[in-house]
Amino acid sequence: MPPDPLLAALGVPANLVADVIHSLRARSETVATAESLTAGLLCGVLTTVPGASVAVRGGLVVYATELKARLAGVSAELLSEHGAVHPDVARELAVGAAVRCGATWGVGLTGVAGPDPQDHVRPGRVYLGISGPATLRVDTIDLAGDRHAVRAGAVRSALLELRDVLRS
Repeated sequence: MPPDPLLAALGVPANLVADVIHSLRARSETVATAESLTAGLLCGVLTTVPGASVAVRGGLVVYATELKARLAGVSAELLSEHGAVHPDVARELAVGAAVRCGATWGVGLTGVAGPDPQDHVRPGRVYLGISGPATLRVDTIDLAGDRHAVRAGAVRSALLELRDVLRS
């Protein structure tokens, strides 16, 4: 079977995505995403695996700041005080994805793909939140390159972190 064009475009190994889906299925757990800078790419990548519908509940594309509050439940006060690109926003996106989509795990992504800074945050800075059973973590990721490279790197980083959390 030829490589999936989305995975190829993002430089995501098919076995990485398959590992995440397999781990979720083996645990009878599910995942949902709330994505800002990646605008649904992570959820799209997760669904490239046949049978992913057993493990992937869905995703929220919250590119606009007000949608982070309205759809994902991010605190309006947090957004007003710190802006849309902040570690606590990633944490609340992850929790909101799980709660709003009825999933075991939530993944939240916010950051700046560039070329310009946003909310006083430089391009390439990404915050990744993961919530799940007895887990609530936020990672800061610094990526180099253009918009495509940052967004692709954010998706790869999220998959790697989620795989590691599911294996632990």
